[in-house]
Amino acid sequence: MELRLLVTFEKVATVLSFTRAAAELKYAQSSVTSQIRALESSLGAELFDRLGSRIRLTEAGERLLPYARQILELADEARTAVSSAGEPEGTLTVGTMESLTNHRLPPLLELFHHRYPKVRLSFRTTIGDETRQALHQGTYDLGFLMEAETEHPGLETEVLGAEPLALVAAPDHPLTGRPLTTADLLPVSLLATEPGCAYRDLFERELTALAPVTFMEFGTIEATKRAAATGLGVALLPEVTVAAELSEGSLVRLDWQPPFTLWTQLAWRAGKRLPAHARLFLEQTRKLLAEQG
Repeated sequence: MELRLLVTFEKVATVLSFTRAAAELKYAQSSVTSQIRALESSLGAELFDRLGSRIRLTEAGERLLPYARQILELADEARTAVSSAGEPEGTLTVGTMESLTNHRLPPLLELFHHRYPKVRLSFRTTIGDETRQALHQGTYDLGFLMEAETEHPGLETEVLGAEPLALVAAPDHPLTGRPLTTADLLPVSLLATEPGCAYRDLFERELTALAPVTFMEFGTIEATKRAAATGLGVALLPEVTVAAELSEGSLVRLDWQPPFTLWTQLAWRAGKRLPAHARLFLEQTRKLLAEQG
């Protein structure tokens, strides 16, 4: 089996489209089709069912896919080991989220920029299901998750630590200065980031268990913080994202503890052999978050 044929097969199997695979590989579609036929001929088995404009893997294709990925990952690892003379090198596409990118990861980016310049980091901001899907498809090499669950089908996960949350409001908000129950939050204006963010969804679930609620939604954490500071309502956000505002007094923490715990995690596709530069990123991320507490 030629390596280039496996590259093409893995891409088609991931995106389930000859047209999209050709675009991503920068081939003519006819080249992708002929390479898949050549691979099928060499193996003596059809790898895809053609269903009009759609395709799907056959049983033989399903069996081949994990082997193809292992072979390609080993080839990349061998290429890196030979070419880099021991210095970490390679590209990592990492799914992340606003709270981590802005408030936890800058020291990690600085470290890699200065100490490991041959490791090229590409951060993509997505959350939850989008990150998991990109990991399954191979679009991301690694992905940060902030979830209550720590096991995800088809993924391997390292839990990096609990992510503290804070319910915040303007200093003169009526709910400040007294212990609160979840029921106390029902009458007030609630501010949040977009749906799909784990802490927002869990917060909403707790509230709607008592009564229907409506959130005033903002596109970013920064916009949500500003809205809370101007007195528009209360917001549940990762503590690290509001630490500066709490310190300077533009926001205060309300006396309510969420009845759930979020865990910051780094995940990758199950069965994937992490190359040396990916293992280095995992090691340095683990160290950084442990130092940050």
